[in-house]
Amino acid sequence: MPLDLERLYDEHASALFAFLLNFTRDENDTRDVLQEIFIKLARQPDLLANACDERPFLLRLAHNAAIDLMRRRGTRSKHHEQFGAEQLATFASTDDPDEAAFRTELSAALGELPADQRAVVHLKLWAGLTFEEIAATLEIPPNTAASRYRYGLDKLRVRLRPLYDEIK
Repeated sequence: MPLDLERLYDEHASALFAFLLNFTRDENDTRDVLQEIFIKLARQPDLLANACDERPFLLRLAHNAAIDLMRRRGTRSKHHEQFGAEQLATFASTDDPDEAAFRTELSAALGELPADQRAVVHLKLWAGLTFEEIAATLEIPPNTAASRYRYGLDKLRVRLRPLYDEIK
């Protein structure tokens, strides 16, 4: 059965883009990696043949492609620090000033997390993956995924608590 690349793109591109943007913290890099993933799938349609679930498999491809991009540039640590500190428009805009302030602070707080914690938090909260799926996607043990999630949430809680107390 031929690979339906258009369907894959329609169903998964926005989730992959959000994950990659949160991971790379750079929109151009995100677009490059996303394009690389779909070119790879077009050239190797059998890649998805043995995948039990498309989304986690594609997220793993995205994660690996993003890491490969950073390695090729030879600046993985510097890249995470530089772009992790930037505030990106991760969340949709809103007319509610309190919600807008919280979204801005949440985006900034996510950028302050180490990349490995940021990836797990994103996959758990926004992609809705289980720790087992996150572990398979990022090629780490499930307990590591769970601990990175817990550490990431603890840091977000500490960072965002004063704002939450102020606007509630």
